[in-house]
Amino acid sequence: MFINRRQALAGMSSALLLPTATASVDVANEVFEHGVASGDPDQHSVVLWTRVSGQSGSVSLDWVVATDRAMRHVVSGGQTQTSVAQDYTVKVFPQGLPSGQTLYFQFSVNGIVSPVGRTRTLPVGDVDQWVFAVASCSNYPFGCFNGYQAIADDPDVDAVIHLGDYFYEYGADSYGAAEGRRLNRVHEPPHETVTLSDYRQRHAQYKRDAGSLAMHARHPLIPTWDDHESANNPYKDGAQNHQEDEGAWPDRRSVSLRAYYEWMPVREPALGEPLEQRRAHLSIGNLASVFAVETRHMARSKQIELSEYQEEVTTPEAAARFYDQVVGAPNRQMMSFADERYLAAGLAQSVAQKQRWRILANQIILANVVSPDLRDPVFQNAVKDLDERSKRLAADLTAVGTLSLPSNMDAWDGYPAARSRLYALAAEAGARDLLVLTGDTHVFWQNRLLDDKGAPAGLELGTSGITSPRGFGQLGEVAMNRFDALTAAQNDSVDWADGRYRGYIKLTLQQERAVAQFIALSTIESRMFSTKVVREVEIVPKEGSLDYRNG
Repeated sequence: MFINRRQALAGMSSALLLPTATASVDVANEVFEHGVASGDPDQHSVVLWTRVSGQSGSVSLDWVVATDRAMRHVVSGGQTQTSVAQDYTVKVFPQGLPSGQTLYFQFSVNGIVSPVGRTRTLPVGDVDQWVFAVASCSNYPFGCFNGYQAIADDPDVDAVIHLGDYFYEYGADSYGAAEGRRLNRVHEPPHETVTLSDYRQRHAQYKRDAGSLAMHARHPLIPTWDDHESANNPYKDGAQNHQEDEGAWPDRRSVSLRAYYEWMPVREPALGEPLEQRRAHLSIGNLASVFAVETRHMARSKQIELSEYQEEVTTPEAAARFYDQVVGAPNRQMMSFADERYLAAGLAQSVAQKQRWRILANQIILANVVSPDLRDPVFQNAVKDLDERSKRLAADLTAVGTLSLPSNMDAWDGYPAARSRLYALAAEAGARDLLVLTGDTHVFWQNRLLDDKGAPAGLELGTSGITSPRGFGQLGEVAMNRFDALTAAQNDSVDWADGRYRGYIKLTLQQERAVAQFIALSTIESRMFSTKVVREVEIVPKEGSLDYRNG
């Protein structure tokens, strides 16, 4: 049962108030072992989440929301039920909450109380400042979620934007196997996630990480999925990491998304919309609008593999034709047309309301990034002593670079017509000042966004992974540093790229400027860690576009 604020204040009985400490912390930790979380806030509501363990049958829970951590000044509360049908996860949607306020919440079952969670509703009217932490790519076997812990410990953060790859579907003997065994962080279940039970178990494991528990209890989450929440590199009709012996792809996608909605503090699609539809538009007073885009399941065309055309694409001239005619075919979609219209309307509304910032929560690199020419002597000398697998990878990268093609066809570079439509709809809405936040690559990026005519379209900030290593990391730090430097030198769109670090972005929005700090972790192999700012950029709105300088 959900009740609004008026009902809560007028009719709440003592039965709806959480008991004071009648259960030990140990018992509470066993029942609420996955902690508490909140997400998808708006001005007067927020999603509250928990999961109860060790229960059977139908379970009733009490919940309250208060303005103080001691839970004395209650503004909402009620009862709800859960059962095995939703894997004993719980989501409630309190209404009528005060806007722009820090609030606290707690659950209770059979006299056992959960940890206290902290959340925040969105403000209305004049807003001087709002702070986001921006995270992506948390792969359990590779290390502790220290980035989440650092975000939890930062009192400035108002909310967390998570750009996807919240978990990974691989089995314990696959990607990250050696690291997982060494760090005692082996994936559960040990096989690749395929069934509903598999996806639920994997979500449960990730939620138990200490950093994850802390972040979710401290800040509301604004997530958008990428690929690994289902399977690597999905598209509308399949996925790279889905084989025939794993059943029908629509069935696997459906159970993965069902588990996602069960285990994440997010609003579900409206009645009649498919599970694949993940839309979010958050309005932060007169300061900003944030739009989350869906680029994986609703409409994406299958990724093009250069290896399938290698006999035809042997010269730069052939590569240019291939990119223009095959990769750039106008019918290749990334977002659905309905989502494009939704975004266009939201951007136009934001411009009309004279909000200062328009932010796109985007999973994959948007800027045009052509692979550099890796015949560079420094790069070649750096890789000559590596193992055979790394040498083959270096050779592949070198071949792509000589053709002046992008190496990442899973990114927007593999869908240039769709990217052109995105830039065009933004320009038509009067929003050539997009601030795009991107994950996926496990690399820090600062990219200029340029449309087909070379005109400014905004700025892209890419975050590194919380734990996931960069895909080319096996080439060694010297070679990859050279790769990043050559990439920046060869692409007008790339101001800076650095894949040496695991970490996140802290984005402070103000009326006259924004400051992005790229924050790196000293280690993910121990919970004893420190952080440092490896780059800072100040962003200033200027005549319908964005100007910026590095601090």
